Amino acid sequence: MTRQLHPDASPADATRHSVIALIALGLAAGYLSGLFGVGGGIIVVPALMMLGFSQRLAAGTSVTAILPTAIVGAISYALSGNVDWIAGALLAVGVVAGAQVGTYLLARFPKDALFWSFVGFLAVTVVSLWIVVPQRDDVIELNPLTAIALCLVGVITGILSGLLGVGGGIVVVPVLIFFFGASDLVAKGTSLLMMVPGSVSATLGNARRRNIDFRAAAFVGISACVASPLGLLTATAITPFWSNVAFSVLIAGVAIQLVTKQRKARRASA
Repeated sequence: MTRQLHPDASPADATRHSVIALIALGLAAGYLSGLFGVGGGIIVVPALMMLGFSQRLAAGTSVTAILPTAIVGAISYALSGNVDWIAGALLAVGVVAGAQVGTYLLARFPKDALFWSFVGFLAVTVVSLWIVVPQRDDVIELNPLTAIALCLVGVITGILSGLLGVGGGIVVVPVLIFFFGASDLVAKGTSLLMMVPGSVSATLGNARRRNIDFRAAAFVGISACVASPLGLLTATAITPFWSNVAFSVLIAGVAIQLVTKQRKARRASA
């Protein structure tokens, strides 16, 4: 969908309005990234499409914009002692491998079954976030079995990312809380750390395919870096319960958006 300009609008007006929209988008994405430990792509991609980007260019630009945001967010959480570096590295290894598998399976896998299974997972996660509330002093107990499990979680997250285009934080944050005993802050900080190598890998691949608008990515990414620490301050200020409640609202919104896109795609192909 291409944004329609007023007949009297000049190219300079269009550029100025676009820059303002990109900066506003970056501020919103950065705040969500710092607050929830997610990349922010779930709002960046559809917003860029509303500004006239194709879906492929929007996805590539979003991944590049997420890179500086993830770095700033991970550093911010690390400075407050809320990053598990080993767990983040293990997840990152799995995500990078899983993303390649997901890309390979994209044209070969029955996506409907996977899609509805993932939506079901999101629904269970929303309910669980209201029941299981982590403690701020919870940590991930690392051992050989946990290390293998973290790599597998990373692989599954990468596959889902490659097949469905969903961000890793939506999956990793609740999994770290429920299955690995992380606090909400450690889960978010570790999730952001995990995104850094994945974003680098995806950016390099998209750059080779010319699927990135670097100008737009710069405006969104730099603006997001400014807002990310504000999201962290909010995450630290609210209790784990209200953090879970807010995160459940975000996940519900993601699920609704995915289902809506799925239905539109079916109608278009019908």
